[in-house]
Amino acid sequence: MNSRNETDQNNHPLAVNRVLLGLLVLMVCVLLHSTLLRASTRPTISDHRKHLSGAAQVSSVGASEVDNVVPVIICSSEEHMGATMATINSIISNTDASVFFYIVTLRDAVKLTRRYILKSKLKGIQYKILEFNPMVLKGKVKPDSSRPDLLHPLNFVRFYLPLLDISHKRVIYLDDDVIVQSDIKDLFNIKLKPGHAAAFATDCDLPSTHEMVRSIGMQTTYMGFLDYRKQEVRDLGINPRDCSFNPGVFVADMKEWKKQKITKQLEKWMEENFRQNIYSSAMAGGVATPPMLIVFHDKYTTLDPLWHVRHLGWSPDARYSDNFIQGAHLLHWNGPFKPWNYPAVHLDLWEKWFIPDPSGRFTLARPDSDS
Repeated sequence: MNSRNETDQNNHPLAVNRVLLGLLVLMVCVLLHSTLLRASTRPTISDHRKHLSGAAQVSSVGASEVDNVVPVIICSSEEHMGATMATINSIISNTDASVFFYIVTLRDAVKLTRRYILKSKLKGIQYKILEFNPMVLKGKVKPDSSRPDLLHPLNFVRFYLPLLDISHKRVIYLDDDVIVQSDIKDLFNIKLKPGHAAAFATDCDLPSTHEMVRSIGMQTTYMGFLDYRKQEVRDLGINPRDCSFNPGVFVADMKEWKKQKITKQLEKWMEENFRQNIYSSAMAGGVATPPMLIVFHDKYTTLDPLWHVRHLGWSPDARYSDNFIQGAHLLHWNGPFKPWNYPAVHLDLWEKWFIPDPSGRFTLARPDSDS
């Protein structure tokens, strides 16, 4: 009897040790799991990154090659997909540079964009399709009925360049209603002034465009984009007669953009307009331009004006001279009269780059040839 009790007493510490060891192992496992979970859910750039994700990658550039290409960011909405493809076609047809396209679209157009490329002459381009989630704009853009197309979520992609899945020191951003007639490499290689995050073409740059601007009543100063009756605007100290610029074509220095927190500044003025209505699409031709005008006022490099000949879409009949338009490096049909619709001007210069949609969804609007 005594022998059995002594045995039980000897075994008791062993049993306790096994229990403690088991608890210790369990605690280590819990801690390890918790650490891994935190690491896997930690945002890599900012909380906005969850709204901007790569949806499909068809070609990629290795890290060592990333600075040997000309990176171009362009949007591809379902409504304007054929326009995007015409822009891409014009770029690759006029350069021997290695161009990499970051094509930003909404979820419902990802497959359509990929199919358009793979089943057309563009199947050999280098590109990556990125999906933009419009939830990133919540509380920053209010509806406006004057030109609802200008409130399309993709119009604001230009604000969020650092949050896209790209890793270049410098990028080109283009609207989808442009045609490039010269070597895109020349635009990419423009020298930006120290401390400047971007280069734009000003609205007062070319004497050749002044007559066009006057004939269609275009605004070329800050007065046409900001409501100077509002104290918030007057406090900016911007002369209302200062020349504006069009943000549909620009070159961006990504290091400076991040250093100056340009995206945060742009969001601030989007939110301010949401609360105070300091500008409107009726006044400014879209709410995507005024924040850029405010943030970049007196802080941008000026592009060669021939790299952004614009206003082609503001009138169905006001035309530039043939000599001038043929010497332009880039044409921009900003305005309501797009070259894939009718009426519009300089249709031949756009249509030569158009690639028919393999799915038949995107079609050109043209007058009946028999009428």
